[in-house]
Amino acid sequence: MVAATTVLAIIVLWSVFSRPLDRRGITSALFLTVVGFLVGTSALGWLDVAVDSAVAELVAELALVLLLFSDATRIDLRALRRELAWPTRLLLIGLPLTMLAGSVVGVLVFPEMALASVVLLATMLASTDAALGQKVVSDPAVPGRVRQALDVESGLNDGLAVPFFLVALAIANAELDTDVPSAVLGSMAAQIGWGLVGGLVAGVLGGLLFRAADHRDWIGREWRQMVPLAAALLAFTIAVTLGGSGFIAAFVGGLAFGRLSGARGSAVTLLAEDTGGLLAAVTWIGFGAMALTLALPHITWQVILYAALSLTLVRMLPVALALAGQGLKRPTVAFIGWFGPRGLASLVFALLAFERGVPEGEVVLTTVLVTVALSVLLHGLTSVPLVAAYQRWYSTHRAQHPGAAEAEPATMSRRRRHLPGAHDL
Repeated sequence: MVAATTVLAIIVLWSVFSRPLDRRGITSALFLTVVGFLVGTSALGWLDVAVDSAVAELVAELALVLLLFSDATRIDLRALRRELAWPTRLLLIGLPLTMLAGSVVGVLVFPEMALASVVLLATMLASTDAALGQKVVSDPAVPGRVRQALDVESGLNDGLAVPFFLVALAIANAELDTDVPSAVLGSMAAQIGWGLVGGLVAGVLGGLLFRAADHRDWIGREWRQMVPLAAALLAFTIAVTLGGSGFIAAFVGGLAFGRLSGARGSAVTLLAEDTGGLLAAVTWIGFGAMALTLALPHITWQVILYAALSLTLVRMLPVALALAGQGLKRPTVAFIGWFGPRGLASLVFALLAFERGVPEGEVVLTTVLVTVALSVLLHGLTSVPLVAAYQRWYSTHRAQHPGAAEAEPATMSRRRRHLPGAHDL
């Protein structure tokens, strides 16, 4: 009860000061992680969080599921189809190159680590977190095409990275005892295939039922928010039961629900999104409470070096290669490359890997924790000054070059929720 009371008190504290802190670049993840550390086992000892706890893993997984689903319901596919170039390049070129670069750097930094563990580490840190970059993708001072590219990338790359992570985890644990290429393809097919099945069943069924019932005014006002929440969890449970990825299912389910329910862009997913946000807040507090306690004994110069390279070279070079030939200037490429924060998805992957056990698990887990902690700190504190600096450069550049690639109009494909009206609630 002491731990529960502490967590709830921290969330209340962040909530009442969230707006002024956010304006100063102090993100929820940064605040909750720091306060979690201060009251955790490494300081006051009010929180004794077991990283291998099934509850901790479930909370983190459900947070990611609900956020993926609610994000996906707001994606405007028509707008995205018209403006695919930058997001597609970041996802289909940048993401694989990031995994490859992370693997190459891992081999150089950790020469004694098994190759499978190195690849696993690279896949765990390839995804970016939209929540940690919220200031960047929501600030109108940043050009629309830049915000759109970062927003779509962070929304989709979690799901795309999942099959690579699961295959790397299986190889690291020597669970694929058949021909590796065919086993990799088979594992990816199962994860993606059953994930699609779970997402489509829950999303299509939930979306069509919601649309039909809403049209006939059958849904009680107090139950409107429950439908997408239940649909998100249903997609997850179906996929996991069948042996697929619950995260892919959640994102696909959100796409289908948003498209078929007629509720895309409304506040009907408010409960699902805020529940995911609450669970994510608990995860960040737990991360702060246990991160340094677990990581400190295992931190080496190699861990710090890899974390620093993961946030810079491993991310920024693939972004530069992916966006080559698109007419972007160096400040824009550097801006997009820097704002690829690592967050909730990496933590969920780390919990899953820790629970399954991997060779060199202590080094792998420590590296993920240190990388995420550095990302929370650095991306949070640099968001306000770097957005201001980039906006000053962009204003001058656009005045001199009105036809610049950065100046082309773009539609934010993930519609931000509006304040709920009576019908939404």
